[in-house]
Amino acid sequence: MAQTKFMLDEEEIPKAWYNIQADLPTPLAPPLNPATKKPIGPEDLAPIFPMELIKQEVSTERWIPIPEEVREVYRLWRPSPLYRAVRLERALKTPAKIYYKWEGVSPPGSHKPNTAVAQAYFNMKEGVERLATETGAGQWGSALAFGTRLFGLKCTVYMVHVSYDQKPYRRIMMESWGAECIPSPSERTEYGKKVLKEDPKCPGSLGIAISEAIEDAAKHEDTKYSLGSVLNHVLLHQTVVGLEAKKQFELAGDYPDVMFGCVGGGSNFSGAVFPFLADKLTGKNPELKAVACEPKACPTLTKGLYMYDHGDTARMTPLIMMYTLGHGFIPPPIHAGGLRYHGDAPLLCKLVKEKVVDATAYHQNEVFKAAITFAQTEGILVAPETAHCVKGAIDEALRCKETGEEKIIFFANSGHGHFDLAAYDSYLRGKLIDYEYSSESVKEALKKVPKV
Repeated sequence: MAQTKFMLDEEEIPKAWYNIQADLPTPLAPPLNPATKKPIGPEDLAPIFPMELIKQEVSTERWIPIPEEVREVYRLWRPSPLYRAVRLERALKTPAKIYYKWEGVSPPGSHKPNTAVAQAYFNMKEGVERLATETGAGQWGSALAFGTRLFGLKCTVYMVHVSYDQKPYRRIMMESWGAECIPSPSERTEYGKKVLKEDPKCPGSLGIAISEAIEDAAKHEDTKYSLGSVLNHVLLHQTVVGLEAKKQFELAGDYPDVMFGCVGGGSNFSGAVFPFLADKLTGKNPELKAVACEPKACPTLTKGLYMYDHGDTARMTPLIMMYTLGHGFIPPPIHAGGLRYHGDAPLLCKLVKEKVVDATAYHQNEVFKAAITFAQTEGILVAPETAHCVKGAIDEALRCKETGEEKIIFFANSGHGHFDLAAYDSYLRGKLIDYEYSSESVKEALKKVPKV
């Protein structure tokens, strides 16, 4: 019987985060001031972020120490297990080996606390009293509610309205940890009021929710803004996942040939994959393949354009170089709420642009089919977001079945779907609709992107 679970001791929780900026062949394009189109400095970010996170954002040091106070909280669930999906392999009749890193063991049930805890800590150290943020499916909002509770901060979460209605249990989880959760667009902010005046039934988007959270933070001296993906420091914090996985693969006596992760903003995928891509970028393992999996309803990497754009709908953020569908993009109400963002992390986008990372897109019915296959073999009901990379991994395993290749396949199992049962119910009853965002729609949405 093959070993199926690979664990590390608590003392093996990483002591430093890995910063891929140290190994990039060329520097990342700087964020720009939207008014002057010139690179922004730390002073421009200081009103909404604590200085330590700003330093991490621009750092090119390879290793950033993890404070012991953060590692102490990580011990609540880290190190997370690496599993080999032997039962799935048998069901697919594939010669490939399939591994997954299981982040659903965290108290909020996903990878998100890896950065939420760190961000809450650094804000607390600088005297911040409250954090304002946005959330799509609620994974990030619940993680930040958890993190702020542990470090004594207040938390306000603007949740995309369609997800607020679809996923009430995420809201209840946030409120149980003491956070307030507000459907976005809301009457709480001037921008929210503007959106509702133009469209009283607006389903919301991550771009709108980000605008509301930034406005909230900017108007209150005791408040900073917190983002759950996209920014460099967020991807940095998530590398605890990949760093642990590298040690666990050593225990297994294997190394991945191809890696899959779902992508909305990019932190989950990047956190799991970047420590391995370090080997590819430095020539230790040039053949490694990494595939970012996204929904066809929000095909940022597969149909978006690589250009400077705002990270939010109200154009309050700096301009960042990324693949984008346009900051005014309003996504269809698919159940993978965490993947409904118009852009992606600049670091990830750069690696896609330079063909270090591949990207693919799927319809929601086919990803739920893959998730059911995984649940019926391995027992875990994954989040709708995570189901995208389950689909990628299963497709790769079936290709190996055809070719006879004994590849080592990995996917980042980023969270459970226990609060997403309504989505599974819709799939099982044949009620899910497959949306596909057309190239023509992308061109229309990009007309309002600022010219740089």
